[in-house]
Amino acid sequence: MQKEITLDEIQNFEGKYPKQLWSLFLVEMWERFCFYGMRGMLTIFMIDKIVGLSLSDKDANLKYAAIQSFVYAFTFLGGIFADKILGFKKSLFFGGMVMILGNLIIATSPKEFFYIGITLSIIGTGFFKPNISSMVGDLYKDGDSRRDAGYGMFYAGINIGGLLGGALCVYLGKYVSWNYAFLAAAIVMILGLLTFLVTKKNLGPIGDSPLKEMPVSKKRIREIGVYIFSLISIPLILIMVQNTKYTDYFMYTIAPVSILYFLYETYRVQDRKFQLKLLAAFIFIFLYFLFNAIFEQSGGSLSLFAERNLSHTLLFFNIDPNVINNSSNSFFVIVFSPLVGLLWLWLSKKKMEPNSIIKFGIGFLFLAATFYTFFYTRFLADANGITSLNLFTFGYLLMTLGELCLGPIGMSLVTKLSPKRLTGMMMGMWFLASAFGQFAAGKLGADMSVTADASLVEKLHSYTAGYYQLGIYAAIAGVFLIICSPLIKKLMQGVS
Repeated sequence: MQKEITLDEIQNFEGKYPKQLWSLFLVEMWERFCFYGMRGMLTIFMIDKIVGLSLSDKDANLKYAAIQSFVYAFTFLGGIFADKILGFKKSLFFGGMVMILGNLIIATSPKEFFYIGITLSIIGTGFFKPNISSMVGDLYKDGDSRRDAGYGMFYAGINIGGLLGGALCVYLGKYVSWNYAFLAAAIVMILGLLTFLVTKKNLGPIGDSPLKEMPVSKKRIREIGVYIFSLISIPLILIMVQNTKYTDYFMYTIAPVSILYFLYETYRVQDRKFQLKLLAAFIFIFLYFLFNAIFEQSGGSLSLFAERNLSHTLLFFNIDPNVINNSSNSFFVIVFSPLVGLLWLWLSKKKMEPNSIIKFGIGFLFLAATFYTFFYTRFLADANGITSLNLFTFGYLLMTLGELCLGPIGMSLVTKLSPKRLTGMMMGMWFLASAFGQFAAGKLGADMSVTADASLVEKLHSYTAGYYQLGIYAAIAGVFLIICSPLIKKLMQGVS
């Protein structure tokens, strides 16, 4: 019988990356293919009047917000269940199986089974998503300077999956069949889960249940309790996704509850330095919420804007604007992520590299430039309200540069600022911030929507006016962050 690899053997690796990172990279790549493929299809499928749900723009934005909100809100619960009961490995496997089932159900009949299938996908993603990110952090010792590079590579895996899924699923749905589009999401999730099952032995104790020392019978009862809770939550989530009024009640309830739970766990830590670090982590999590409220127009209002108001010409190529909307961000991350990393290294050698807080501020300023660019597309529109796909794509380049200043280091910072026993919870809160960002993004997108009988010119002006306002909010946040960086740096207690 082969001896299990130890945590020290994993963490004392030579070179830049631990070998386990590559298997986690592949697992996350396939899961993100599934996720971004689904994300790109949602609003287009919901407004489709022939084989889709025939919703208005406003209702599609609100439904999209509800679905995405629950996807990320459930990651908060998934992180806690993994921390306290299941461990990352069992949580990930259970989540993957539920996601596959959800996608297969939708694929059989998208219009009839959409809501039940999407409910299962929400639950599955909640158990899957936060835990694989936490396992990446566990590959490194505290203070290992290679951790950021590891998360950078992991982030590239996310975006390779996003690029492939974002383009293929939208193409299949619009030009082949919605059944095949949802089936493709299920197939790649199966590939991801198989990859994990084949390679999980290399993770050693990483991701094992925290209840190892508990008697088997007691441990099994707690695990079964988690699975029963998941089954019970299916009808509740189904009702709230179908009726977005109930989503509002849920989100307005879970916000104070999660903050109170965070404060309770912070108080229990007692060590003053760790309390300050957790407070700093919470600030970054809150900023991530603000970023997502603006950034996540991609799957909602920007998807509808691309569907109706953009030309099909990018440089010299004929291409569907929603393929660009759903995959260009991932493409630019893959291309520019190494270049941005090299820029930070060069600035570091020159002793000019900005700290993490300044990088967050720069990310918001790029986000502001992005939405000013989207606003400016109104001045290039023809008489029918059709505007430049080239300028729209350039806006996504700016958005990506902003994301690269914030996204990869955000996940890394949360793990570095969190005590080991709270890593899963804090990663859950990181994704919960995404949930509220998605929720706010949907509300903002719905406010930009106009009636179905409005002309394309009226829709162009309504959406671009909204993008102008979002640009202002992002600029204010960026300037505020840069000014307040010395105060936040003190809370971080030397973590950078």
